[in-house]
Amino acid sequence: MTATTIDAPRLFALYPALAGLAPAQLAALLRAPIQAPAGSLVFSERQPCSGFPLLLAGRIKVCKSAANGRELLLYRVEPGGSCIISSSCLLGRSDYNARGIAETPLTLLLLPVPVFAELMLDHAPFRDFVFHLFAERIANLMQVVEEIAFARLDQRLARLLLARQDDVLAITHQQLADELGSVREIISRLLKSFADQGLVELGRERIAIIDRPGLHRIAAV
Repeated sequence: MTATTIDAPRLFALYPALAGLAPAQLAALLRAPIQAPAGSLVFSERQPCSGFPLLLAGRIKVCKSAANGRELLLYRVEPGGSCIISSSCLLGRSDYNARGIAETPLTLLLLPVPVFAELMLDHAPFRDFVFHLFAERIANLMQVVEEIAFARLDQRLARLLLARQDDVLAITHQQLADELGSVREIISRLLKSFADQGLVELGRERIAIIDRPGLHRIAAV
């Protein structure tokens, strides 16, 4: 990871709740921006949490790994958002229990643990920001649990494809399997079934959506 420079207006535009930082706290925070390349590990399981990440650019994928190597996507963090795994570790004084991976090149700031604790106690806008996004993420995670428990895998795959805005997706079967907490072989079979039905067209690391209404019918069953 390498350092870059960040100014206060850019930080406050994404995180307005930090506008009440003391000048000394703000200066210390802005002095230590971090950049990370795509694919790098932002945090890992059983690692102590060294601060609260403030994402300024890029996207972080947070996932849980099983002993057999399978992964389940929990959520993504976008600029201006919050990582509830980091929040829970800091509030509970525990280690990380999931992994954060840079899906794209990142620029972030790390709010030190003592400053995070001080703001949670004394700065209501920041406390409200953390707990609001905490509640939002928990609701999203409950939706993930509901999908896994009650929806068929072909439904979930159809919904995942439909969630993408483009009709041509540059994505591998393994990446889809990781997002759905499944294995590549099963996803490949389902995609071949979709292709046989004329719903998608498969290529090398490429999936073209041919029939969105047909995928919607599968997703809604």
